[in-house]
Amino acid sequence: MPDEKIETLVIGGGQAGLVMSHRLKQRGLSHLVLERHRIAERWRSERWDGLIFQFPNWSVRLPDFPFPHSDPDGFSDTATIIKFIEAYADFVAPPIRCGVAVTRLSQRDGGRFIAETTDGTIEADNVVVATGPYQRSVIPDLLRDHPVFQVCAADYKNPEQLPPGAVLVAGAGASGAQIAEELLQAGRRVYLSVGRHRRLPRRYRSRDLIWWLAEMQFDQITPEERGQARLGPVISGAYGGRSIDFRDFAARGMILLGRLDAADGGVLDIAPSLDKSLGDGDIAFTTFLDTVDEYVKRRRLELPEEPGARATLPDPPCVTAPQARLDLAAEGISSIIWATGYGVDFGWIDIPVLDARGEAVHRNGISAVSGLYFLGLQWLSKMNSSFLSGVGDDAVVLADHILARR
Repeated sequence: MPDEKIETLVIGGGQAGLVMSHRLKQRGLSHLVLERHRIAERWRSERWDGLIFQFPNWSVRLPDFPFPHSDPDGFSDTATIIKFIEAYADFVAPPIRCGVAVTRLSQRDGGRFIAETTDGTIEADNVVVATGPYQRSVIPDLLRDHPVFQVCAADYKNPEQLPPGAVLVAGAGASGAQIAEELLQAGRRVYLSVGRHRRLPRRYRSRDLIWWLAEMQFDQITPEERGQARLGPVISGAYGGRSIDFRDFAARGMILLGRLDAADGGVLDIAPSLDKSLGDGDIAFTTFLDTVDEYVKRRRLELPEEPGARATLPDPPCVTAPQARLDLAAEGISSIIWATGYGVDFGWIDIPVLDARGEAVHRNGISAVSGLYFLGLQWLSKMNSSFLSGVGDDAVVLADHILARR
């Protein structure tokens, strides 16, 4: 017998779980939120000290709760975002239990769900899985047994955490690029492995990228309209916010590498992909500029032109004569930071709603199993589903669906 019976169980106490609670309370629907550690735990323990949020302050918001700031075009640090989410939790006042993890989710023959937790068993009519999109680091199995210091981006804290010596950053997405630049600024010799990426401008024609995404409704693009492309934009909020230019990194002393392909002891084989990766990133960048220019012309917007945005630095030697192999010891590399992406971890869900890769099967957060929902995942219903400003729209859909089931 379960220890407790409730109408709706929300699993996860980050922004998605808090927003879900808010939407359920607005409809008078009883529920309980479970959080395995603390509210906004991943913001607290899985971010590095110098992380600056990629979204400008004016764009940060949660449902019915604006983000307080004095500089709309500035970018906030992690501590400020945590305080904002904590204040939102006070505003929502969710029925939440922290320090309680769900270890298994199953379903009875009658359709009700059984959540086995570290604090007993809960039976629920509905379950919303709001555990976020960044649950486990995806790390290639290249140097598993090598003694060099290795850490994933979620566990990296600051340059002082690393032993003396050069650093290899594997992965040039938004996190990898910002960490690599932080290390370069700290005086480290940095090697950056650059793979497929989608480089976009931080600002163009006096407007931030996030403004353009909303203005042209790109942030409303659905997974079906997106197709197979999953690459997020490589931008940074650090140092006042800037476009990422890997050639500029190289001009400042960073050594660019292609994709890490294989390893033999402490020697890495580098794929001959760097030139193509940079070229594809350039195409994404200029295509976006072209799209904005066409939009400005069509809508007759009075915004200044910015021809300098298309200027390209010359290819550095590490691009014209790329390294094919990297000997960690010979190059004095004492640390590797794996910024190679994240995946979900739904192994505790013992219900047939996962595909062969272990990812949730749903449509706009609604699974084929009646009463089971997902919230806060990337591209849940559209591009901005995992944004602070977008999760509230998806939560409305789920809350209305739960209300209709009632």
